[in-house]
Amino acid sequence: MSDYDTGTAAPPSPPQPQPGDQPGFRILAQFVRDLSFENPRAPDSLRSAGAPPDIDMGVEMNAKGRPDGLFEVELKLSCRADRAGDPVFHIELLYGGLFAIEGVAPENMETVLLIECPRFLFPFARRIISDLTTEGGFPPFMIDPIDFQGIYLSRKAASENPGGTA
Repeated sequence: MSDYDTGTAAPPSPPQPQPGDQPGFRILAQFVRDLSFENPRAPDSLRSAGAPPDIDMGVEMNAKGRPDGLFEVELKLSCRADRAGDPVFHIELLYGGLFAIEGVAPENMETVLLIECPRFLFPFARRIISDLTTEGGFPPFMIDPIDFQGIYLSRKAASENPGGTA
């Protein structure tokens, strides 16, 4: 008998969910597919003289199924900083994830892929951009949280009403 054996039976373990019982997903891999950082006016652009730069942000989300039943989701973030019309820096990051998704109804799959999956990828992509700007000689550029649901709904409305004002 071991020191840990109390002689009593272990309590029954709760039933484990079976695949397909509950909706869920797992992130199997995360990766940088493409990354570009441009600091075209360095070292002059590193001087903090003058007004803060104007920042233009772009966000795109894409997803596709794979023959093995997994899903690839890509988050593309682009950040362009200009001061008085001159470029300060430009970053483009295509950050991806490989997801296993189970128990999600087909009519809900698009929202999971284009809202929930990017929400999980975003903090990692945000850190990469922050680190890049720091390594480029600038203060860390911290992207504000992104409303992926708002972007998704806006783009969906625009695609359903291409000539409208949505």
